Amino acid sequence: MTLELFYKISTLYQTMDKAWNHMASLYDFQCNGCEDNCCRSLFFHHTLIEKAYLLHGFNQLSQDIKEESITRAKIYYSKTFIESGSLDSLKLMCPLNWDGMCILYKYRPMICRLHGLPHELHKPGNAIYHGPGCDAGLFDSKKYLVFDRTPFYIEMAEIEMEFLRKTHKNGRIKETVAQMLTG
Repeated sequence: MTLELFYKISTLYQTMDKAWNHMASLYDFQCNGCEDNCCRSLFFHHTLIEKAYLLHGFNQLSQDIKEESITRAKIYYSKTFIESGSLDSLKLMCPLNWDGMCILYKYRPMICRLHGLPHELHKPGNAIYHGPGCDAGLFDSKKYLVFDRTPFYIEMAEIEMEFLRKTHKNGRIKETVAQMLTG
């Protein structure tokens, strides 16, 4: 049952990657790992299916790499989430980024895949939201090209609902990759 949903999310991720790569080529944009890159951004992930898929990939790593990644995740967490409960975005490197590369690239969550490019979201009953893209792309000086993320969010929500039904889970999450790794 879960493998079927992992296939669905993997297929959705491939569609996202293809769309992102296409839009990046139209902008003549290449991510070169600047300080604003997705691996240094404080992202919260909101779907249990993405967490399950990331942990599925994580569980395939060697024990040494898993242990080091968890150590990195604990350090990330302790620096980001201060004891007082306040949150401090320090642009820390994601604990899954080793030597400039994500060790779970194939399993990385949706927002890691879609970061960087100008985009829009169409939420029912709301004005269209426009995201500016990252600073490195210098997108303010370029003509906006429509990159509507809405279909990706809709499909992810459908997969999430199916996952929740089939696993008898409920609730929501708001977790960083570090939190996912450390439980």
